[in-house]
Amino acid sequence: MNMAKKLYLETFGCQMNVSDSEKIVALMKGIGYQQTADPVEADLVLLNTCSIRATAEQRVYGHLGKFKSMKKKKPALIIGVGGCVAQQEGERLLQKAPFVNLVFGTHNLHLLQKMVSGAEQGKQSVATDFLDDEKRFDLFPHAESEGGVSRFVTVMQGCDNFCAYCIVPHVRGREISRSAAKVVEEVAALAAAGVTEVTLLGQNVNSYGFKEPGAPDFADLLRMVAQVEGIERLRFTTSHPKDISPRLIACFAEIPKLAPHIHLPAQSGSDAVLKKMNRGYTRAQYLEKVRALREACPEIQFTGDMIVGFPGEDEACFEQTMELIEEVQYADLFSFIYSARPGTKAAEFPDEVKRGEKQARLERLQAAQKKITLARNESFVGSVQQVLVEGPSSSGDSLFGRTGGNRGTVMDGDPALAGRLVEVRITEGLQTLLKGKILHV
Repeated sequence: MNMAKKLYLETFGCQMNVSDSEKIVALMKGIGYQQTADPVEADLVLLNTCSIRATAEQRVYGHLGKFKSMKKKKPALIIGVGGCVAQQEGERLLQKAPFVNLVFGTHNLHLLQKMVSGAEQGKQSVATDFLDDEKRFDLFPHAESEGGVSRFVTVMQGCDNFCAYCIVPHVRGREISRSAAKVVEEVAALAAAGVTEVTLLGQNVNSYGFKEPGAPDFADLLRMVAQVEGIERLRFTTSHPKDISPRLIACFAEIPKLAPHIHLPAQSGSDAVLKKMNRGYTRAQYLEKVRALREACPEIQFTGDMIVGFPGEDEACFEQTMELIEEVQYADLFSFIYSARPGTKAAEFPDEVKRGEKQARLERLQAAQKKITLARNESFVGSVQQVLVEGPSSSGDSLFGRTGGNRGTVMDGDPALAGRLVEVRITEGLQTLLKGKILHV
């Protein structure tokens, strides 16, 4: 009896990589690989990598060391590296880790079946070429219609902004938008399979359709997707503040299915730092967008990103960032120490902030945000929230879901409620989640 070959897949980084990994799993099924959560069982190990920060890249190489030891015990094990580190490193990755069998870049998922089949015959291969736009249109990750509660749908790839610190344009390429008709078609297929929530993905969804005169823009696309029967809740990520239009802001007031949550990375609260970062907006302009979004949707929850220790950030600049987080009152904030990425403009800047100072600033910022997050979660106690039930909680003795504002929530209830929107009275606000009681279904 033939045993199915086993795939162990690790995904690092953003939701775009999560979406790509869904495609990888489907592709590998096509050549006989079934996914496993146990790397010891694996015949094929694939790492879908992130290089947005140096720590993420170092983590990948650390993981490869673990799989090198496994390969010594199991010489037939195939190891592959994809995603942004693969795109950035290419042949250099094989020089650093010669036990790796294949390296595939962000535009090369379509070659993966052939590359893995070659590796089964002992061939080592690298594919990191960028494709022209015409070919890229046919290669967007397409979510398999296998159901589930919430799924990602890629609507655009790449970025044209070239923020001074960001490697995305260098490893994902320039912006290209998928046709609205294909997006709606995919969402409809997911809804037919039982999916009730979709998140539209892009490196900068706000600039969706900008390059195609007369084509639907992102606000148009949201309205089209919201009309798909069976979809109960709609989200999107990620937004660049400079490209949020009044039409997009109006969607939060006019589309009931659009979740009251937006991820809006500021990166800094200092105009001097924002200019050096090439972000394209000022602190005042960012706050005006926040004000307009809250006016359109008073219950909207903001999450964001902040970088501390960017070259030229002095204590006064950092204090402006601290003031910004107090003013915005983010529900959650992802914050990081600046690290130079090869090929970016900021890599040429002298790194004027000492490592110890960067770490001290990060700890101050994260401590302040922790207090804000807890206070915001506690403020929900007594309120009634619409929660989309995703399934059993991690402990297995309750249900887990998310509010429209993207607050993780646990509650008692029937597992058959997965995929349903239920009204929940919040009874407790903790640091990382809410607890509540289902009122009725």
